[in-house]
Amino acid sequence: MEASFRCFNHLIPVTHRMLSMNFTAILLALACFMLETCWSELHSPLAKDYCIIGAGPSGVQMAYFLQKKNRDYIVLERGNVTGNFFLKYPRHNKLISINKRHTGKTNKEFNLRHDWNSLISDDESLLFKHYSKEFFPHKKHYLRYLDDYKKKLNLNVQFNTDIRNVHRDNKTGSVTTMQDQNDNHYNCRTLIVATGISKPSVPSFGGSENTIGYEEMSMDPEDYEGKSVLILGRGNSAFETAQHIYGHTSLVHMVARSRVRLSWATHYVGDLRGVNNELLDTYQLKSLDAVLEAPVGEVKIAKDPNTNKYRVLFPEMEDDSMADSELDNFAMREDYDVVIRCLGWEFDDSLFSNSTKPMKPKGRRSKYPKIGWDQQMWGVPDIYVVGTASHSLDHRKSAGGFIHGFRYTTRAVHNLIEWKNHGIPWPTDRYPITQLQNTIIKRINEGSGIYQMFQVLGDVYVFRNDATEFEVLTEVPINLLPKFEKYTGRPFDRMIVQVLEYGANFSGPGNDIFRLDRATGDPQEAHTSNFLHPVFYYYETQPKGKDYKSKAKWETLPRPTRIHHMVEDFLTKWDAPVSHLLPLRRFVENCVGSDLRNHFAETCFKMALTHTTLPLSCQQQAVTGTEELLVQAHQSGLTS
Repeated sequence: MEASFRCFNHLIPVTHRMLSMNFTAILLALACFMLETCWSELHSPLAKDYCIIGAGPSGVQMAYFLQKKNRDYIVLERGNVTGNFFLKYPRHNKLISINKRHTGKTNKEFNLRHDWNSLISDDESLLFKHYSKEFFPHKKHYLRYLDDYKKKLNLNVQFNTDIRNVHRDNKTGSVTTMQDQNDNHYNCRTLIVATGISKPSVPSFGGSENTIGYEEMSMDPEDYEGKSVLILGRGNSAFETAQHIYGHTSLVHMVARSRVRLSWATHYVGDLRGVNNELLDTYQLKSLDAVLEAPVGEVKIAKDPNTNKYRVLFPEMEDDSMADSELDNFAMREDYDVVIRCLGWEFDDSLFSNSTKPMKPKGRRSKYPKIGWDQQMWGVPDIYVVGTASHSLDHRKSAGGFIHGFRYTTRAVHNLIEWKNHGIPWPTDRYPITQLQNTIIKRINEGSGIYQMFQVLGDVYVFRNDATEFEVLTEVPINLLPKFEKYTGRPFDRMIVQVLEYGANFSGPGNDIFRLDRATGDPQEAHTSNFLHPVFYYYETQPKGKDYKSKAKWETLPRPTRIHHMVEDFLTKWDAPVSHLLPLRRFVENCVGSDLRNHFAETCFKMALTHTTLPLSCQQQAVTGTEELLVQAHQSGLTS
């Protein structure tokens, strides 16, 4: 027994050792399996129907539309807040988007015409007027607004996700793939780029290293106390910078390649706004500050090692081709203490691989990616661009680069992809043709999308059932008319396209937009209206792509079958019976080919007894001349 016990005691450690070794191996194998599984899950692609890059205003606006339709989407944001751009910009904190809280109206759609900050939603609390009373608000209020917009609408935003290597799947060619800074992968059937244009524009010129960028300049005005400052640039950021410091400087000079463009002269909201143009006072009233024109790309900024000041040189100064008389009176002949570069921004395409890197338009639009009128990236299907980055389509024309414009173009893109991806046609309302004029009048006096995106979005009234009914499609990109059914899912038929336009030759640098004859109130001269006014294009046949290419630059749409200008109105209220309504009714009746007036039942009854053809309003009242009614009419002396 003792021997056996001793033997058993001897065997116990051996058995424990063996079990311990096996258990360790099992644990290691299990750990490896779990690690491999976790690693696989960590790096397996996250698949979504829709991926939105950027949680700025356009990104969360598109998220709202997708969420409302219960689509499978995610918003991927590089920063840790919605509207990350506004943490830093504008550098001097004041927004230049109008916060007009009172219009004298209670109609929400009308009020959005004058609210340049709110995004579209069904939540009345998400109107920006509840966040600030300032006409030009502080950027901190907009950051709070965007945060509330995301939270209250429960939008699916993933922060701290820096997307890169966007490319098409080589196997299917129909899925966009990408990855983030942690090597997490994403597969997206439709990609929506809402990153804006946040990359500072830094052109290459001699001595550019001697300049300070708008994005990095000191915000303390004391740092410019008594100094002479040269600002390169002529946009709102340049004037905003000058306005911030010019009470401390000895002088501020501003140089750019083109003349100053004032927004109230060009009607383009991206040009110099009145809120930023105080420097023009000190320039024109000869108080040392000045504005001049010169090709910035040819400038050379040279630093004087003895004074640490900066001198502006041009090629003709260095090759001695400039005469002495020109040199001794050269506008920028004195050196500057500081040179600040305020040359705007451009689209950052570094997140794309070479295979999907967007093309660029020509000229001044080259800071944006090249896209089609459906806002799909040129040559790369199922990648859409929304927000400021889509402004190449209406640059220097309408408001597509700004919140009060792209909230509507983003909705238009959503309608386009709803049809393309889900077979849901463009939303419409259908009415009897007799309601056509009333519907038009309501839209031109209330519609905010066509008001802000003038000459880009329009309302389309399509005749149906032999022009006894009509459908209205609101805020349609008017350049898509040649492929109307392809993009909207609605068949083409005779239609009236309603847009808002400025006069062709009214605005622009050098034009006197305050001249005494700047406006007209005569309906017969409506086609000479200069201010924003409704224009109606009637097409019996569908315009073709070649018609758009052959139209004049100043023309909004190709030549229609009929056209009607509604005379401009000082109050932007197009409801005057003689000046607005009567000419419109005559135009609409000519298009429809029928009397569209509304008649009382008694009048319809008499006309049914005395006319072979009744007005449409009488036909739709179903007035019929039965034998009994005819007898009674004869006895009453109504008929012979």
